[in-house]
Amino acid sequence: MAAILYRVGAFCFRRRRLVCGLWALLVVLTIAGAATLAGETSNTVTIPGTEAQQTLDRLNERFPEARVGNASARVVFVAPPGQRLSDGPNQAAVEKVVQGMRKAPRVSAVLDPFQAKALSRDGRFGYGQATYDVPAADLEKEEQEALKDAAAPGRAAGLTVEFGGDAVTEKPVTGVFELIGVLVAAVVLVVTLGSMIAAGLPLVMAILGVGIGMSGVAIASGMTDLNVNTGVLALMLGLAVGIDYTLLIVSRFRHEVAERPPEEAAALAVGTAGSAVVFAGLTVMIALAGLSVVGIPVLTAMGLAAAGTVAVAVLLALTLLPALLGFAARRIAAARRGRVKPGAVPHGERWARFVIRRRIPVLLVALVGLGIAAIPAADLRLGLPDDSMLPADSTQRKAFELVSEGFGPGFNGPLVVVVDGGRGGGAAAAGQVAATIGRMDGVAAVTPPTPNRDGGIALLTVFPKTGATEQATTDLVHRIRDRRGEVRAATGASIAVTGLTAVNIDFSKKLNDALLPYLGVVVGLTFLLLMLVFRSLIVPVKAALGFLLSVAATFGAVVAVFQWGWLSSVFGLDATGPTASLLPIALIGILFGLAMDYEVFIVARMREEHVHGTAPDEAVATAFRHNARVVTAAAIIMISVFAGFLFSTEQLSRSIGFALAFGVLADALVVRMTIVPVVMSLFGRAAWWLPGWLERILPAVDVDGERLAERRDPPAGRRSEPDVAAPAG
Repeated sequence: MAAILYRVGAFCFRRRRLVCGLWALLVVLTIAGAATLAGETSNTVTIPGTEAQQTLDRLNERFPEARVGNASARVVFVAPPGQRLSDGPNQAAVEKVVQGMRKAPRVSAVLDPFQAKALSRDGRFGYGQATYDVPAADLEKEEQEALKDAAAPGRAAGLTVEFGGDAVTEKPVTGVFELIGVLVAAVVLVVTLGSMIAAGLPLVMAILGVGIGMSGVAIASGMTDLNVNTGVLALMLGLAVGIDYTLLIVSRFRHEVAERPPEEAAALAVGTAGSAVVFAGLTVMIALAGLSVVGIPVLTAMGLAAAGTVAVAVLLALTLLPALLGFAARRIAAARRGRVKPGAVPHGERWARFVIRRRIPVLLVALVGLGIAAIPAADLRLGLPDDSMLPADSTQRKAFELVSEGFGPGFNGPLVVVVDGGRGGGAAAAGQVAATIGRMDGVAAVTPPTPNRDGGIALLTVFPKTGATEQATTDLVHRIRDRRGEVRAATGASIAVTGLTAVNIDFSKKLNDALLPYLGVVVGLTFLLLMLVFRSLIVPVKAALGFLLSVAATFGAVVAVFQWGWLSSVFGLDATGPTASLLPIALIGILFGLAMDYEVFIVARMREEHVHGTAPDEAVATAFRHNARVVTAAAIIMISVFAGFLFSTEQLSRSIGFALAFGVLADALVVRMTIVPVVMSLFGRAAWWLPGWLERILPAVDVDGERLAERRDPPAGRRSEPDVAAPAG
């Protein structure tokens, strides 16, 4: 591997104009392909295999006029204290609002409070509903605002009018957060590499990789159905690994160019650091492709798109980067020489020697710290955020609280029960089913049945006594489903539960059930890959256990902040609730990829030194001397990018941003930069032990540069000076 990559680096350096021309042609072709072949993307998310989704699909075929699954908005009216909505002026104002809602774009039906008899016992509260002809994700902002504008006559008459539901949920805008991340990356890279040109290379490579990857996603959208969010993960990780991989090779080049000619330095950097890039990229791609285990099409597409973008980043780092180094080698070399202080010890090496000298106390502090952070994870409760977790001044939050006050929390999360009895049988059985469900614990109310045209299917709306995200509501859904045998025996009809609340419950369960299989596949395959790369059992075991520890600590921090409300004022949280169901899968996929990047970057250099006879502790110190700055810089960049999402007004974005920022902090700085050197020092040469029989059956993969030994030693009369240009790390 190292010898092949050495030759690739040398060729690309010599034929740099040809290589740059070929990549420029590829960029033009992919952009042209995206412009001409791109198809329409969809905002619809389906969860195959769940009862709620299967029921929605059946309703769309047999009861399309019900529009179950389409966007809906609830409008809440509240009369002033001492008045009722049925008072003449108040009722007239309500009717004006309802008429305005009917005129809003894409609204197919509107139910007013008086028609639906949706009035509170004291007559002061009421609610209506607007149903759209498209799913919520397909609504434009102008269409959402048009509905909200209909509230003006009611408010002018002194009524409180607020809107809730998925039809008025604002789509978070995240572009500014990526921009902040790129600006932070630029500053960190300039400080780390000490040269505008050297710092610009990682940014250029990352942007090119993301551009090619996103163009590929656009081309694929013309050949298959893709969700509009397919490229989100590709964008996030493409920027991350594009910067990381380039930074590692450029850092190695700056070290080598002080000892040998630029072409030789570039080839050697690609042959050694490039080997680490290849296997780091493979671990990330395994984690991303493993999202297909979950069985949710949108996650599978996101994982594969991101894996493809990571593959492009690896190829760019191995080919285009040495070509660009050919144009900028002398400037980078000059910048490095100007920053080197002979005899100084880099911060990374000082840190490594410190933790080696005090390895037991350091290890205990690190393990206890992460263990304490992980304790709240035992209370992890998954769900999907509802309107109660939105900012207190939002109309959705106000509507949610008004409905809870006037009717009860369950009216914010109704269930739809489908009674299917064949032609005419559904309507006949629905009354008995409604009575049965109405007597169940936890049910506040059940609406009269709504049959389809042939009477084969009837819909019941069931209002729980508890909120949509509470465990009691989940238990109620399961109890209703458990009664299907009793219902069939009594009426001959089948029942199923769907609606937004049931869809969210099934979605959370599917993700929760897939968590351990996904984690097992990703960790298992990566264990085998790391064992092959490092010819060791200790290294992959340590890598996997360290990752699990950092994930547990991250889950604990998320629970403490977003479920328990610790430091809520610091993070500007107005409410707490269950952890987003999507967060654990997303966190494991992204954090695992970045964690293995950092692991390979550091341990690959230790392995290289070990293979060439360096003592264990000295190999650890040498690896940190050269690569600690890469991990530190990469971690700072990623923490800054993810932390930017804390400024979002959307709870899901905040929780994911916090989790990823904390996860990178814990894994990169505590696990990889602290626990890893301690463990490698404790095991010494035994860290590289592999049973003889296993050694014989594993294919030989030279990622240590052993075949480059004669090129690795500096030429006679030249000696490397330590590079202290890097920041602490």
